[in-house]
Amino acid sequence: MQRSVGGIRGSRPRTFRCNAARQVARRVGPVVVDSSVVLGVLDARDAHHSSAVRSLRTARAKGRAILLPASAFAEVLVGASWLGPKATARTEAFVDSIVDLVPPIDRNVAKIAATVRAAHKSIMLPDALVIAVGRTVGASTILTADARWRAADRRVQILR
Repeated sequence: MQRSVGGIRGSRPRTFRCNAARQVARRVGPVVVDSSVVLGVLDARDAHHSSAVRSLRTARAKGRAILLPASAFAEVLVGASWLGPKATARTEAFVDSIVDLVPPIDRNVAKIAATVRAAHKSIMLPDALVIAVGRTVGASTILTADARWRAADRRVQILR
């Protein structure tokens, strides 16, 4: 399956094979992103806009696949869903332009997320699901704007 990815300002769209993204992810470890990163890129007025764009450009430059867990994808779509189907479709197209894969939340991810949540009281379940996907796919980086995640996994990188 082929689709165009890129879309971050200053980068040119390119054709990317989804199975190639998985192969790259196995070699260098993908970057798993939280909804805060995608929303930061989407909204130029967001406090994390510049750092989110910079972080994703850096990941691309290093050849890293960018993954947005299905749970975080749902969070990104909530605001657009309030505005209607056209806004939802535009937001989904935007996500497709910057994300290589939306991994599902399966039984294994759910079990790991429960463990993360139990060990770190300040991390809510939606956040634990993102961390769990990062652990499951062997992410090199788990990127978020939420500093509370730092203690949960050594791969967590906070947007600055």
